Amino acid sequence: MKRVLVAGVGNIFLGDDAFGVEVAQRLCAEAVPSGVRVVDFGIRSLHLAYELLDGEYDLTVLVDASPRGGAPGTLYVIEPDLGTDRPAVAADAHAMNPDAVFTALRALGGEPGRVMIVGCEPASVEEGMGLSAEVSAAVDEGVKLVLEVLARECTEGECDVPGDSRPDRAVAS
Repeated sequence: MKRVLVAGVGNIFLGDDAFGVEVAQRLCAEAVPSGVRVVDFGIRSLHLAYELLDGEYDLTVLVDASPRGGAPGTLYVIEPDLGTDRPAVAADAHAMNPDAVFTALRALGGEPGRVMIVGCEPASVEEGMGLSAEVSAAVDEGVKLVLEVLARECTEGECDVPGDSRPDRAVAS
């Protein structure tokens, strides 16, 4: 059985960087396939690394602001190459950099498994709270996109989270 983690990441004090946090918060109110765990990690990169180490997930879906040069609010589904030949990045306990998360995970003896990113093109990641109008308008579509990814990846009875028998699999923190 597959084990799936949906991890909302980002800094709520940097404008549109909060996209992943907002999507994770909204996903907590949605029905997700059995065995899928949804968590708002915010900027807690080391916490995410330890969750990946302890959970041994087959698939991790990171939800994050992803500057790729498109129009603000554009959504992407990205499957990054996480080969071990990537340069090591120092872990920062209060920054959410996926490279640092996976470097820390490997340093702890774990492997990330398959990773997908549901990203949104930010308009601004400058200091300040609140999403731009374009990114705010994309949040509901971001929720739908994550649910579509989960529907493709988790056919009925195929996903399972180890040690998690709770009926609610979404955690807002």
